[in-house]
Amino acid sequence: MKSKKLMAAGLCFVMAAGLAACGSSNSGSSASSGSGSSATEGDSLTINIWDSNQQAGIQEICDDWTAESGIDVKVEVITWDDYWTLLEAGASGGALADVFWMHSNYSQIYMENDVLLDLTEYIEKDGIDMSVYYEDIAAIYTRDDGNIYALPKDHDTIALLYNKAIFDEAGVDYPTSEWTYEDMYEAAKAITENTADDTYGVAFNTTNNQDTWYNFVYSYGGNIINETKDDTAIDSAEGKAGMEMVRKMLTVASPQAIVAETGTDSLFVSGKVGMIMQGSWMINTFYTAENAADYAWAMIPYADLNNDGECQKEERQCCYNGLGWAAAANTSNPDAAASLIEYLCSEDAQIKQAELGVTMAGIPGISESFANAFEGMDVSVFDLVESEGTLYPYPSTRNSGVWENPMRQKEGFLPAWQNPEDEELMAQCCDTVAAFIRDAIAAENS
Repeated sequence: MKSKKLMAAGLCFVMAAGLAACGSSNSGSSASSGSGSSATEGDSLTINIWDSNQQAGIQEICDDWTAESGIDVKVEVITWDDYWTLLEAGASGGALADVFWMHSNYSQIYMENDVLLDLTEYIEKDGIDMSVYYEDIAAIYTRDDGNIYALPKDHDTIALLYNKAIFDEAGVDYPTSEWTYEDMYEAAKAITENTADDTYGVAFNTTNNQDTWYNFVYSYGGNIINETKDDTAIDSAEGKAGMEMVRKMLTVASPQAIVAETGTDSLFVSGKVGMIMQGSWMINTFYTAENAADYAWAMIPYADLNNDGECQKEERQCCYNGLGWAAAANTSNPDAAASLIEYLCSEDAQIKQAELGVTMAGIPGISESFANAFEGMDVSVFDLVESEGTLYPYPSTRNSGVWENPMRQKEGFLPAWQNPEDEELMAQCCDTVAAFIRDAIAAENS
């Protein structure tokens, strides 16, 4: 095990490189509520999260657990950047919240250095069946020795968000489930050419990886990180084909100078962009927007690998991820923290979080009610993509921040993003990015 001093130094680098129920089921066939873990009545627990859209729903579910346990829970929201700064400080000897979210980018380094409470004994004692969760997400929070440091909180998928008013103005048909990325490009081009000068068909940003360009790479047959996490295919012919489609899309997209200043989401709600790709975690932002009646969601497009307009639906690829509920290794009440985590990750609680529109569940097959949580807005495509497409896990390695952030900056793909008319530059950037991903993986394993 690496020393805390080494861990703190590593975390400083990673953070600098960083980025965005009632009742219980019996053990065996589904996740338990965790009622078997002992807890002292009258104690209290603090939860830290980074998404204010989820606060009310999570607090309601925690209140259900409080009614059973007698232990108060306070859910606090901290901004993404401050969240990881505080977690780093806590890992280096400061105070941590009792329970908090963990992300795939940082899970390995926190697990390796014993910052997180080892939940393995609680899971075994309470009979939690880990096989009920999404396997890829459960694996994120399981250390190489098999010990488990977080339970899957949720999962997310990606869809295409479009503004019907802008499509109508440009005389372009709305997206359908049959759309390829070529169809998306043609629609974006028509919108850019047939609307006001400051309105564009689409907006992309290098920082929009999971919700945008990762999907292109995988759809065309490449990858960012392979399954064994020891190489990349971003520089393969398939990876370059996906990024070439991104480059082509950027020629009819909002210029990067505008995107960098305003952001893709703000451009969309300002009526300056016809389409963006977005994740299920952002639905509420657009559902509560002033012009939400003009917004609609469509299935993520898929690649026409034969470039003949006859692409098969099974070629649709969607990047997905999932957070984990973790606890501080030095929490003053580990039994209560473990009990709360088991409850939050139980089938009943995860069904409730879907019903409340908090997020989709970390357990497959129980998120259908999520589509009914947003009256007047059809978000069923986020669930439908799982049956009509292939989900691939968010690419990560032990220390993802070392390569992920540079990949999105001037030493990575940013020059190609800023100069999409240069047909050679994107392929060159693929080679550059592949080289430093491989270097980073080699350093991790040295």
